[in-house]
Amino acid sequence: MRNLAAATLAALLAAGPALATGLDIQIGGEANGTVHIDLFEDIAPEHVKRITTLAEEGKYDGVYFHRVIEGFMAQTGDVEFAHEGGDMRRAGMGGSDLPDLKAEFSDENFDRGVVGMARSQDPDSANSQFFIMFAPAPHLNGGYTVVGKVTSGMDVVDAIKRGEGRNGAVIGAPDRMVKVTVTE
Repeated sequence: MRNLAAATLAALLAAGPALATGLDIQIGGEANGTVHIDLFEDIAPEHVKRITTLAEEGKYDGVYFHRVIEGFMAQTGDVEFAHEGGDMRRAGMGGSDLPDLKAEFSDENFDRGVVGMARSQDPDSANSQFFIMFAPAPHLNGGYTVVGKVTSGMDVVDAIKRGEGRNGAVIGAPDRMVKVTVTE
């Protein structure tokens, strides 16, 4: 048994460290460029799995940033309604055809560039939508699932077309995720 454990450990060490998962999001509209996000699979494994699954299936391609609030965040990921041909009156209310996720709260703070999962009042209602922080928002800490952080392209995030009013609804043509690719 000891030799088996030693052989297993040796094989793991020879394989090297696990590669981190990330997303490359090509954004189009008023903002144009690529944003890279490092995903925190150690903190929110089920949420990261959901995001990468939807990205690999092409579900995020063409999805709008439907809710963008100056000094707060840019929200996207409504694969049901927030895309060309979708019912933009319902943007932000949709999700994927997969079940909602149980919250995976952590001690990570919602600082500038942090990516979190959007949800309703129910903490276990995240599905496909996520948001990227323009600025710190301590009131979200511990109440929303952190899934990653922008590591390059924050200037592109800063250029995303802003919405209007308290809810940040984008009027006219919103910026969109042209192509979302899972990286390692």
